[in-house]
Amino acid sequence: MKSCLTLLIWVLLQIPAATVFGGNANDSLTYYTSFDGTRIHYTVKGTGQPVLLVHGFIADGESWKKTALYDSLVLHGFRVITLDLRGNGASDHLHDSTAYLQDAEAKDIMGLITYLGLNSYQVVGYSRGAIITARLLVLDARVRCAVIGGMGTAFTDPAWPRRQLFYEALSGKDVPELAAMVKNVQKAGLDQRALALMQFGQPATSPQELARVQQPVLVIGGDKDGDNDTGGSLAAMMPAGMHGTVVGDHNTVVRTAPFAAWVLNFLQTH
Repeated sequence: MKSCLTLLIWVLLQIPAATVFGGNANDSLTYYTSFDGTRIHYTVKGTGQPVLLVHGFIADGESWKKTALYDSLVLHGFRVITLDLRGNGASDHLHDSTAYLQDAEAKDIMGLITYLGLNSYQVVGYSRGAIITARLLVLDARVRCAVIGGMGTAFTDPAWPRRQLFYEALSGKDVPELAAMVKNVQKAGLDQRALALMQFGQPATSPQELARVQQPVLVIGGDKDGDNDTGGSLAAMMPAGMHGTVVGDHNTVVRTAPFAAWVLNFLQTH
């Protein structure tokens, strides 16, 4: 647990406030209104096969545009969709304790896909975005295939200790090993309440649910990602799951050319 917490604190210390709360998102403020009135900011680039990119914790859709994958997908003719999940970026930041429950984030995405008039799509999620991607595989038959990046089997447990600890720390409980993280969140002026509620409402997808997923799924992670069991265990839970490993740790892998190459090849062949 200590190495996991150290890693996540390091991530927080590396992300400037402008990135967390939208960065360049204001350059193209395009919204749709979700099922409960929440405004969701999204961007679309390209006209080909649609692929949705789902960002991780304390990030937004703009973070994908700093990766080799985003440029590669655009170059190869995909229609690339990013969004700021509720509570992030230029989307509405909700402080209601129920706002992130009952698959609210997955429902936001499914509503966006309907709003865009898409009959099918591919999806790539990394880190916490992979957790939401797993929900899409369970809930949305329009998903052709998916990539789950930087995540192992831990999220299948509703009582995942890491999730609970971060919720407690962001909610004001004294968690000494996360004190530096909370201090940095406050110093940067980030939305601590929304971040806490994301952890509170974060969904779990059970092994039984994953066993019913029929779509092809690539589970991919870094060979030095010691805090997430990104080996083959998660892929083995799904009938059409497959596994890939690239060089790097949790923070660096998603930006690399090898990660982009793996994902591009998978999307092009499924």
